[in-house]
Amino acid sequence: MANGRLKKVVLAAVTVLAVSGCAKDGALDVSSGVGVSVTRTGCPAVAVPSHTGDITLFSPENSTDASAIDVVANITNLRSTCNSEGARIYSEATFDVYALRTRPTGARTVTITYFSTVIQGGTAVVAKRVSTVTLQFADGAYRATASGKAGSYVDASAARLPEDVIDRLTRKRKPGDPDAALDPLADPEIKAAVARSSFELLVGFQLTPAQLQYNATR
Repeated sequence: MANGRLKKVVLAAVTVLAVSGCAKDGALDVSSGVGVSVTRTGCPAVAVPSHTGDITLFSPENSTDASAIDVVANITNLRSTCNSEGARIYSEATFDVYALRTRPTGARTVTITYFSTVIQGGTAVVAKRVSTVTLQFADGAYRATASGKAGSYVDASAARLPEDVIDRLTRKRKPGDPDAALDPLADPEIKAAVARSSFELLVGFQLTPAQLQYNATR
């Protein structure tokens, strides 16, 4: 009997949600048309570009033999915070660097350079900064860790979609409408406008061409 009541309660709850039209982020919204409810933010996406999240140091430097590997380090635990209030959007990324050396004899300091780049529309470099992170290996220790951070500012006006684009993206489309099954983002103008207002904060090691090639081909 209890199970039967529980099933009725669950069914009623589902019915209320369907009728009320409450749509969570990315949920299908069928209350007044066909579409997907999406919340867009001006905060840049934060990521590590391909092949730049780790670095291998050799000794001697001009060798790439496995036997010459000196230190290997990688970026991990990338996290971000963002303040989108005001005329400028500030975003900050923090991360950890884990390193492993092959010869643990003696205390040692290793400094590695990393970059942070703000990209607009997937291709345009808006800003770039270069910083360093310092790893301290204790005598007899194979491993060392350090932390780094990167910050960026984006003009809120540049990250805001034009009103006409917002209208075309959010307009309710009912079944039977000529464009009900068409994706607005398939329109080159809409796609370009969304790209122009999209930003990324990319963080990675500042690699030489030889180091980048090593990462890409190993």
